[in-house]
This record gives sequence, C-alpha cells and structure tokens, in this order.
Amino acid sequence: MASDPVVSRELTSLREELSAAQRARSAAPADGTAPQTSPTEPNHVGAQTRELGDQLHELAKSVTSFLEEAEKDIAAHPAQSVVGALVVGILIGRLLGRR
Repeated sequence: MASDPVVSRELTSLREELSAAQRARSAAPADGTAPQTSPTEPNHVGAQTRELGDQLHELAKSVTSFLEEAEKDIAAHPAQSVVGALVVGILIGRLLGRR
C-alpha cells in the first residue's frame, strides 16, 4: 500500500511530538519548586492532556493495525479488491454526478 509508509511516518512524528511535550511538562524547574499555574488554568488540564494523549495513541495504534490488516487482505485477494474498488468508485461517481 503506497500510503502506508506516509501514514506510518506521520504517526511516528505525532508520537515523538507528544512524548516531547509530555517530557517538557513533567520536567521540574531547577529550584525544585512546583510550577505555578495561572488562576485561569484549572489543575485538571494536565489530566485532560494525558487522557487526550492516551486516546491519540490508541487511535494511532488502531489506524496502523487497520491499514496492516487491509494490506494483508488486499494481498490475499487482489482481484476481489480491484473489483470492489471499481464498484465503489462507480457508485461514488454516480452519486456525485447527480448533483
């Protein structure tokens, strides 16, 4: 699948950015004091960020496994995949052509 390396690189990049952001947030100041939060920023923002990061990680794993499974299915049944893609393309073309 041609887009699989592109998607894999993008997912890897997102994981690296997320882990860098988590490391930056968890790094304590040099004097050992806890970072001060502004009164407008609630304390639960860190928990929400972690939860969002976990959800993004699960989504990335799900997308990767879906693409791997699709690649295996297409490799196992190439003729059926081509015919299926052709039928879906014709249906989409007909639906969009009626507007």
